[in-house]
Amino acid sequence: MGEKTPKRNTGLKKWWQMLRPHTLSASFVPVALGTALVLPLKTPNFGLFTAMLVASMLIQIATNLFNEYFDFKRGLDNAESVGIGGSIVRDGFHPKTILRLAFTLCFVAMLIGVFICANSSWWIALAGSICILTGYLYSGGPYPIAYTPFGELVSGLFMGVFIIWISFFIQTGTLTLNCVLISIPIGILVGGINMANNIRDLSGDKEKGRRTLPILLGRPKAINVLASLFIFSYVWIIGLMILGVESAWMLIVFASLPKAIQATTLFRKKTKAIQLMPAMKATAQMQTLFGILLSLGLVLDYFM
Repeated sequence: MGEKTPKRNTGLKKWWQMLRPHTLSASFVPVALGTALVLPLKTPNFGLFTAMLVASMLIQIATNLFNEYFDFKRGLDNAESVGIGGSIVRDGFHPKTILRLAFTLCFVAMLIGVFICANSSWWIALAGSICILTGYLYSGGPYPIAYTPFGELVSGLFMGVFIIWISFFIQTGTLTLNCVLISIPIGILVGGINMANNIRDLSGDKEKGRRTLPILLGRPKAINVLASLFIFSYVWIIGLMILGVESAWMLIVFASLPKAIQATTLFRKKTKAIQLMPAMKATAQMQTLFGILLSLGLVLDYFM
């Protein structure tokens, strides 16, 4: 372990890759959806929307960097590690630089949070602080959440459900039943992205002593659970329409169904981590499309 790193290869492109920009849709989608839900009540405040979006992205990037740092410190990453992590061992980033950047981004997010609180409610300061602390504890601290069976639950709640609620609350000062109900499938799908990542890394994580949910379930059952999460999300939207909670415009989310089928099929066909990268990508794309289409459905329902 230690602080020894390989020859530095930390150009601008490597910095950009380390920030994992392609994952930031997981922040954009809940903020956009929470804001779209505001339309029947009032015209959304663009300044608050932008501030919430930037703060959420900064916290997500910081969480990724904490994960990068602590995985390195625990000796979990090596030059052959599969996935978007491992920048320290592959590219020679100094571990302390990664950690300082993560804390800096959290600090900037807190400053943006002051603006949000000043224009909405100071209760948001508590909610934001809990989100930042959870981002740190996900991979840091003596008992990292990422090493337990609760990673999917925590990521779904804090990166899905709670971001939608906060995005809605800062605009309206309240929460509605519609907001709560629509946030559920997004939270489930964010948790699904986490599960897909853990299925891909199952063999390596098991060797390193992790106890993620896919390790406890086993690969076949974990894939079945992931497919069930996809199915539940679509059925939930149909239920909201049948019960009159939302309109038929919500059915536009079914345009994302091919990605759900693709992800499930790829996970069933392959077992090696490197072979499962396309399945991971399809899972993330499905969540992004589902959330964007759901937001679009809300906008179309309002204007049509």
